[in-house]
Amino acid sequence: MSRVLSFADAISEATCQALERDASVFVMGVGVDDSGGIFGTTNEAYARFGDARVFDTPISEQLTTGAAIGAALCGMRPILVHARNDFLLLTLDQIANHAAKWSYMSGGRLKCPIVIRGIIGRGWGQAAQHSQSLHAVVAHFPGLHVLMPSCARDAKGLLLAALEGDTPTVIIEHRWSYGLREEVPAEYFVEPIGKARVARVGADCTVVAASFMVTEALRAADQAAALGIDLEVIDLRTIRPWDVETVCASVRKTGRLIVADPGWGHFGLASEVSAVVAEREFSSLRAAVRRIALPDVPTPCAPVLEAAYYPVAADVLRVARELCGAELAALQSHFVASDATANGHAKPFAGAF
Repeated sequence: MSRVLSFADAISEATCQALERDASVFVMGVGVDDSGGIFGTTNEAYARFGDARVFDTPISEQLTTGAAIGAALCGMRPILVHARNDFLLLTLDQIANHAAKWSYMSGGRLKCPIVIRGIIGRGWGQAAQHSQSLHAVVAHFPGLHVLMPSCARDAKGLLLAALEGDTPTVIIEHRWSYGLREEVPAEYFVEPIGKARVARVGADCTVVAASFMVTEALRAADQAAALGIDLEVIDLRTIRPWDVETVCASVRKTGRLIVADPGWGHFGLASEVSAVVAEREFSSLRAAVRRIALPDVPTPCAPVLEAAYYPVAADVLRVARELCGAELAALQSHFVASDATANGHAKPFAGAF
């Protein structure tokens, strides 16, 4: 049975179902037991399971991450919540040098099934140190899974999948996604890690996106359709591993690729996807790959600058028009010539270009 849930409620439901099914699961992090409940994602779990399994921690990111890793190595399945992913930098040694490597260094005998939730987002002047997305940083390290759900169904299914696996996993959530609503199954279910979702089928141009940029890409696709441009939107869902085959199959069909990244463009997710597609599908491309990402500067604080800083649907639409514009212009010429031949005079083209 499916009901409509918000992204935040889907995480809450998944957390409670995991706590019910598996006594080794527990939740820890700064503020998981307070009235806000990390945007409403931990309130119900705390109310139902109490502070023995859902508990507050000191503001000491390296200590709490180390403790969670130790618990995971001893057979527990911790969910560690960082209300801002920026402070994952304080735990990078623990994540990259310990959690990611224990299985490798022990020949597979030691598992570290820790799940770390980190929150990204924008708004109200959070500025340079409280609004960046570090998904590309953590995804750089072998031995980790990195997930970026964009919708409520995946927020639930991917969290449960991460808790079932033995790979240390970082889940990056966008705070603007917490209010998004859609149908979500009430029962326990998992979504496959490493498999992208074709969020919208199209024929003219592929848009590969992650996190809240999927929402922006879908808005752009609606606007593009009114202009005669048919965008295919692919939600990566997981960025380590990422679904190379689904992306390449789409590019073979459309011949064009836009990658919409919620982080910086240099050395990031957009660069990785662009490079792999160029290596594998160069002959399929009818135009240069285009990247949409944050400007190469720290996040500004002033609202007017912040509004200009973040890419939105209009940016995706603009790039799509640039990629498809040449052929649409040729189509315009064809229609004008056809009308002139048939009727003895030319009529203006009805499209947007």
